[in-house]
Amino acid sequence: MANALRYTLQVAAYAAFALMTGYFSFWPRYDYASPEAAVVKVSLSHAADRTEPCVRLSPQEIAALAPNMRQELKCERRRLPLILELDVDGQQTLRLQAQPSGVWEDGPASIYERFDVPAGSHRIVARLRDSARADGWDYTYTEDVVLEPGRYLTITFREETGGFSTR
Repeated sequence: MANALRYTLQVAAYAAFALMTGYFSFWPRYDYASPEAAVVKVSLSHAADRTEPCVRLSPQEIAALAPNMRQELKCERRRLPLILELDVDGQQTLRLQAQPSGVWEDGPASIYERFDVPAGSHRIVARLRDSARADGWDYTYTEDVVLEPGRYLTITFREETGGFSTR
C-alpha cells in the first residue's frame, strides 16, 4: 500500500512538472519584433588597419632574429577603431566607433545593433572607415529597400566580398 501511494505521488509530481513546462513553453508570449514595424540589424566583425604601417626588414635584420622569429615584415599589433554610420531616409540613425578586440587591441572590432523602423520604402546608406584617414569613408553602400511589417533587414560587412551586403 505504501508503494502504491509513493508511485501515485510520483506520477502526480511528474505530471505537474510536465504541465508547468508545457505552460511556460508558450507563455508569457515573446515577440521578436513589433508587428507594425520592421527591424534593421547591423552585424559585422572586421579588423581595421594597423596603427602603424608594416616595415620591411633587411636581410641583415632578418638574420639577426631568432630562427623562429624570422619574417620579412615587422608589423605593429595594435589596430585602429572602426567607425560606422548608418542613415535611413537621410536621417543619421547610427554612429558608432568600435574598438578592436584582444588584449593587445589586435583583433577585429565587432558591431551588433538592432532598431525598429516604420514599414515601407526606405533608402539605407551605410558608411565604414577602417583606415587612418581623417575624413571620408573607405566603404559606402546605398540601397533602396521595401521593408515589410514584422520582418528583418540584416546589414553585414565582408571585405572579401566587396564590403556591405543586405539580406
